[in-house]
Amino acid sequence: MTTTLVPGSARALLALGDDALLASQRLGWWISRAPVLEEDVALANIGLDLLGQARGLLARAGELEGRGRDEDALAFWRDAPDFRHVCLVERDQRDFGTTMVRLLLLATWQRELYARLAASSEPGLAAVAGKAVKEVAYHVDHARAWVLRLGDGTEESHLRVQRALDAEWPWVSELFDGSWLDPEVVAAGVLPWPDELRPTVLGEVAAVLARATLRLPDGLADGLAPEPGGRLRGRHGEHTDELPGLLARMQQVARAHPGATW
Repeated sequence: MTTTLVPGSARALLALGDDALLASQRLGWWISRAPVLEEDVALANIGLDLLGQARGLLARAGELEGRGRDEDALAFWRDAPDFRHVCLVERDQRDFGTTMVRLLLLATWQRELYARLAASSEPGLAAVAGKAVKEVAYHVDHARAWVLRLGDGTEESHLRVQRALDAEWPWVSELFDGSWLDPEVVAAGVLPWPDELRPTVLGEVAAVLARATLRLPDGLADGLAPEPGGRLRGRHGEHTDELPGLLARMQQVARAHPGATW
């Protein structure tokens, strides 16, 4: 696949690939732990969708950067400061309500983003996005159904999912931060400015939360408060203390057996 190389394109695809990769890894924890067997299968399939998106994005990022790194090298042989995903996806989510709230927030953003990227001037990115937008539409529907069920369910389920929403909400702001993105990437039609997605994404999320009888956390009217600590950091390689342990588990086999194939 050939294209005119736009400075910053490889870094942009790397960031989006990292989002999908780390979100997939977190969802993998639920395999054999979900509340019902059907949900175990559903979360595994959603994780596999995200992993497929990560493979396509990281493979294309490796081609564009021209350093001989494929998707495996980018996934398994980088250390925490080299990853460029938003911090939202790396944090622990062993509470089912947290998992559904986060999936709603992430997938709603991804659906809007991929819908735009299907017409990207970068052909590799457009190909991945064209397929991914159909996958994340299901992810949105699945998360929405659970957030509605939990939010408008029992007193306990409402309390727990509200608590999850309050904890996840401050981290959403990084999805709309464009400080890491090279202007040439936007000017060339590779990616839109992240902030352009804000009204649609937050409007759709707000509508679901209202139906679920959940209280909107502070910050919606102001475009969301900055993440805890006041910094937008994941895209710049600054992550939470939870990332090294997550990467150690994800990369354990590849690093223990370098060059192995099966």
